[in-house]
Amino acid sequence: MKDGPRDIINTTTKQIDEMVPYNKSLRNYLPLILLLVTVGFMFLCPELMAQEEGGEEQAEKKSLLDKIIAAGPYMLPIVVLSVAMITLAVFNILQLSKGKFVPKLLKENVLANMADVRVRSAIDISAQDPSYLGRMLTAALPNVDATDPEALGRTAVEDAVADFSVRENPRYMTWIGYFSVIAQAAPMIGLFGTVAGMILAFDTMGLSGGSDPGALAANISLALMTTAGGLVVAIPSIFCFYIFKNRFNSLVAEAQAVVAEGLDLSVATVNADQQLAKVPEGLSE
Repeated sequence: MKDGPRDIINTTTKQIDEMVPYNKSLRNYLPLILLLVTVGFMFLCPELMAQEEGGEEQAEKKSLLDKIIAAGPYMLPIVVLSVAMITLAVFNILQLSKGKFVPKLLKENVLANMADVRVRSAIDISAQDPSYLGRMLTAALPNVDATDPEALGRTAVEDAVADFSVRENPRYMTWIGYFSVIAQAAPMIGLFGTVAGMILAFDTMGLSGGSDPGALAANISLALMTTAGGLVVAIPSIFCFYIFKNRFNSLVAEAQAVVAEGLDLSVATVNADQQLAKVPEGLSE
């Protein structure tokens, strides 16, 4: 007995879990990966759909892929969009990884140096790291002001972080935004194929006087296939857009939090004696 879709998804989940048991970044995208696998399964399974003739004898099975091919040029743009969607998903999975945004080692080294107020060492370490956090720290930390012991130039540092985000973030959001374009374009292209199929169906009905139901059914099938194809591409694209957008915002917020935490550590170290001086002697122990 052949495995059903649920068995295939469970098997895929188990295999991925065995291959990447410690890759937390990939685990975050596991629902998206399973969604794309399911869409591919729907398109490529050769025995998903079959039809019966005469009520007793089963006709030759016709797969969904055969129906897509039969739909002709109207399905070609939708197929191109589906390939673009999968390519974008893989690209963003690789691009929006924790190692490329907030490397753990860089975060620990920078916080350790900032806790000892070794700002120049933190800048040198950050300048050697090409990650998002490394570039952000390189742009922000030179604005630390030693002449302002109470805040160490926090306002200037925060302004530098904001300017860096304005420059860098659109580069990532552009690739994520293409999912929104695909999600809106795919149903429109499917609707165009639907209109074309219905026009052909009515032309066939007018020319044959309704005496050729096979040709009429083929044209209606074309109309339904393009609509279904557009929706199959558009729905995962919507999920991809919000999943990657939220992932990107989370990584940016974490990088900004590292800058703020490092500055807080430096301020606390610089003002430690002053804070202790405010505490009465009888309560300090």
